[in-house]
Amino acid sequence: MAVALIDLAVYFLAVQPLRDKVARAENSFHQASTRLQLQKAQVARLEKLQKALPAADDKLQDYLKEHVPSRQRVFSDAARLVRVLTHKSGVKLDSISYKLSSEKGEPLDQLGLDVTVEGPFTNLLKFAHSLETSDDLILVRNFSFASGQGSTVNLRVGGVLYLTP
Repeated sequence: MAVALIDLAVYFLAVQPLRDKVARAENSFHQASTRLQLQKAQVARLEKLQKALPAADDKLQDYLKEHVPSRQRVFSDAARLVRVLTHKSGVKLDSISYKLSSEKGEPLDQLGLDVTVEGPFTNLLKFAHSLETSDDLILVRNFSFASGQGSTVNLRVGGVLYLTP
């Protein structure tokens, strides 16, 4: 009888807790293994997409060349440039307008830009500087400051973006 009581005590004090601990470890291992398999599958999909990106980019460029008029692309490129510069300098774009003019005999077409942005004064200076020093040939003709909402200032910049015809 004493041996049976000792066996029961050993079972409940040592074996049962270890069995629960082993079950939890197996469950944790199974969950980690499942997560690993999902991550491997996701990496494989991303690698496949990464290999397809250059071909897709080439196809997109070909499509744009064939279907989008060059003048329309100019407006899109100018809008993208202004959007990127406003984001980098931390200002808010209020408005942008364009005026395309091409003079006969001129080597470059001219796209007039009129941009209004709002933000802190230092950010407006960053925007104006990045506009003047961008890789695209932009000549700033005029700019003016006005008070904005709260502690912000409005900046209106008029300039010309020179384009190859």
